[in-house]
Amino acid sequence: MGTMTLNSLRDLPKRCRGCVFWELSPECGAALADQDPSLDKEAWVSSTLLQWGGCGQIAYVDNIAAGFVTYAPSYLVPRANQFPSGPASADAALLMTAHVAPAFTGLGIGRLLVQAAATDLSRRGIRALETFGDNRNEAHACVAPTDFFQAVGFTTVAADPHYPRLRLDLSAVGGWHEAAGAIDITIERWLASISPVGAGSF
Repeated sequence: MGTMTLNSLRDLPKRCRGCVFWELSPECGAALADQDPSLDKEAWVSSTLLQWGGCGQIAYVDNIAAGFVTYAPSYLVPRANQFPSGPASADAALLMTAHVAPAFTGLGIGRLLVQAAATDLSRRGIRALETFGDNRNEAHACVAPTDFFQAVGFTTVAADPHYPRLRLDLSAVGGWHEAAGAIDITIERWLASISPVGAGSF
């Protein structure tokens, strides 16, 4: 498990490296359509790291990026204002992308990534993690399925037929902050013990 940096961006799948769904407003995305979107992704990560700090976690298995999550305060996420159930609350960070590579699904890596994000944020004094779920479960969507977030402890705080907003209260997640070191060790040992498998859930 590692914190996302400009250098580690190159480890993400090509489609994800060039996706700026969250990082740019629809208007900006259309205006910059002729540019390489991966450069805009790098610019956003660089700016967010400087302004706010770490904004993602990557899970590695045998030096391969098996999955990743990104997060930031909603004021740094232009797309957050486009959801009917948004934006995220002022006391929360927004979980943007939650992605697990197909070869590694069904192993619980998505859950471990959310735990790693929660550990990082609770260390920094952030009270909650919010996200938008996708009720439609569309393939290759930039919004992860609602049922995944519910399975790892999020609850709905703003309903919407397509994109409800969900929340995970970090102060109520027993021991994540106090046992952060133990969680880090558990994650590393667990990831070291597994091998890729076929399709499944997060």
